[in-house]
Amino acid sequence: MTTTYPMLPFTSLDDMLGALDGIVRIDASGGPAQAGVEILDAARFRDGLIDRLIATAVFAEGPERDAARWLIRVSAPVLGAWPASIHPLYMAAGRGEYANRTAPAINVRGLAYDTMRAVYRAARANDCKIMLFELARSEMSYTQQRPGEYASNALAAAIKEGHQGPVFIQGDHYQISAKNWAGDSDRELGALRELIGEAIAAGYLNIDIDASTIVDVSLPTLAEQQQLNAHLTALFTELIREQEPAGVTVSIGGEIGEVGQRNSTVQELHAFMTTYMTELQDRERMVRRDLAGISKISVQTGTSHGGVVLPDGTIADVAVDFDTLGQLSEVARIDYGLGGAVQHGASTLPEVAFGRFADADAVEVHLATAFQNQIFEHPAFPVDLKDEIYAYLSANHADERKEGQTDAQFFYGARKRAFGPFKRQLWDLPVETRDHIANDLEGSFNLLMQRLGVAGSAELVDRIVPRVDVPAPMPDALAATLAGEVVMAGARAEATLEEVEGE
Repeated sequence: MTTTYPMLPFTSLDDMLGALDGIVRIDASGGPAQAGVEILDAARFRDGLIDRLIATAVFAEGPERDAARWLIRVSAPVLGAWPASIHPLYMAAGRGEYANRTAPAINVRGLAYDTMRAVYRAARANDCKIMLFELARSEMSYTQQRPGEYASNALAAAIKEGHQGPVFIQGDHYQISAKNWAGDSDRELGALRELIGEAIAAGYLNIDIDASTIVDVSLPTLAEQQQLNAHLTALFTELIREQEPAGVTVSIGGEIGEVGQRNSTVQELHAFMTTYMTELQDRERMVRRDLAGISKISVQTGTSHGGVVLPDGTIADVAVDFDTLGQLSEVARIDYGLGGAVQHGASTLPEVAFGRFADADAVEVHLATAFQNQIFEHPAFPVDLKDEIYAYLSANHADERKEGQTDAQFFYGARKRAFGPFKRQLWDLPVETRDHIANDLEGSFNLLMQRLGVAGSAELVDRIVPRVDVPAPMPDALAATLAGEVVMAGARAEATLEEVEGE
């Protein structure tokens, strides 16, 4: 599939609407709330228009930005790809309808459009439809990707590569910040409520709630340690159920062990789930309706986000306790009907280790840093750009450098913070550079899908995950323009979010 370079954003709504001629027809006859599109020429849409729409969705500052996001959102289902919840699939795993398939949940921090396209190509080659695109709350800040932008990238890449089927977009580590919680718990809860609403509106139908950050292991019993975690997870479960679209059960994840800390135990899982189910039942009585619970549980079995970096910049070997992971996944399924256990922070493990996640019947594994490393360390990555990035990190993030760290260790940990400030420079890399990097990423995704047991999963997903088309209201400025009204150009700032460290 070709890409139009340079991928320049549209500079106005009129410019964008003119480019739709003969390719897309907007149907607003039912009003903005019910507006949609008819695709007149799918080939031209994929070959050129989608590249400019996603560039506009990412970089435009006027009303054309939201118009481009809306066009991508409503065009993707017409072309066969739609935002979906993985909840029905994970519940099928909990019933024993499938096993030994571990969904890769991929955190795409940079070169988002190219990377997601590579995932879809690998998925097509492997007949795979079990994969998720996710972004953590902390990652949104340093990658400068709000939910509307991230979801647009996922759906635009699906359009470009001709993906047919559900697109699972996930909010990863929608996390309670222990620091913010201690300072103002009400404000922290409010920030997370707002983020969840923004994400669902953007097409995120999978959300992981992480209140494990405020588990107090000094308390005398496991039940007391997990009580607040379970309480807040139940609270946000109810909130998500109130906001989820009609006909959709958003997949919700809980977490019992903070990644990088001590390993989780079966006893902790029981303590969390016992309190969580009691809290959820109490909320069901209050709202007088059933509330579907979580579909999976994240645990800690020996990994850390990004791995442990040695002085020379290489990654230390990590001993994942796959036996414990298997036990936790089995208890989650058999005792509580969940899809299974989820492993975080695993991307930097040796390739041969990934087959063991499927053997342990982990339902999902979260992967981020290894793909970031492939981008920065790729032979085609421009040396002058890397030098500029490292100079920026030294000037702006030196306070994060730990005592005794080598340059290799510091830059390894800090370079994720360059994805946002250097987003445009990465986007504007020569086509040959982007293609070389994306092709190597595609090879990694191929291996992952095979080792994680999700190759050949398309029929399973098509059979179990129903298609639900969620309405997306047309932006006011686009509706006004189509009605012949004058729309003033100008930047529309997206919601800001206080940066929360975590990933």
